[in-house]
Amino acid sequence: MTVKFKGIAKKITSSLTLLLLSFSLAFAAEEQDRMKHAGDVMKEILDNPHSLPLALLDKAQCLVVLPSVRKGAFGVGGTYGRGVLVCRNGPRFTGPWGSPAFYALEGHGVKFPGGHDTDFILLVLSPKAARSLLSGKVKIGSDVSDASGPNGPVAENFSVPADAEILSYTRDNGSFAGISLHGCTLRSDTNADQKLYRKKLTAKEIIEGHKVEVPSSARQLIALLNSKSPSMN
Repeated sequence: MTVKFKGIAKKITSSLTLLLLSFSLAFAAEEQDRMKHAGDVMKEILDNPHSLPLALLDKAQCLVVLPSVRKGAFGVGGTYGRGVLVCRNGPRFTGPWGSPAFYALEGHGVKFPGGHDTDFILLVLSPKAARSLLSGKVKIGSDVSDASGPNGPVAENFSVPADAEILSYTRDNGSFAGISLHGCTLRSDTNADQKLYRKKLTAKEIIEGHKVEVPSSARQLIALLNSKSPSMN
């Protein structure tokens, strides 16, 4: 009886292990899709000469890509979006682009151009702002200053305001324009990071601590950025 019971217990344990593994892979697939979506969005934007000027991307220490931000998903009339933060390597974020971390945007009062889901792109323009983001949570306009990003011919020679640490953009039905995210909150999505990297990590450990390699789902995004805007050194 004891041997038979041990055999049954072993089968149950194996079945539970396989079940947990399948759940883990299913959750990771959702995060991998989000990472790939961010790469697709940036490719479409950077392939369009009338969208984000490379002259501005060259000035960015970090980049936040938030695909399909939803209006009305964060409380009544609120905004909620999930995306990725990717930064350049090095003590002052001037090297090649490295492993990304997941971030979420929450807030109220954002004026959507078309009144529906849209893509948001944020350029982080100072090491101070980058470190603030890596602390885990910031309020735009309070913890870090922001401004609507310019586009078109004027953007090529745009002089970034001294007090602007983040430039924000929106893309809606092919239209690319600056937008204000003043009052919104950006926070690290540690649960999503854990699902993708299969270990508990902070955004700081991922981006500054180099604890993980670039995942396969992020290779398109990172290769694109390193191709279009290599290190600032």
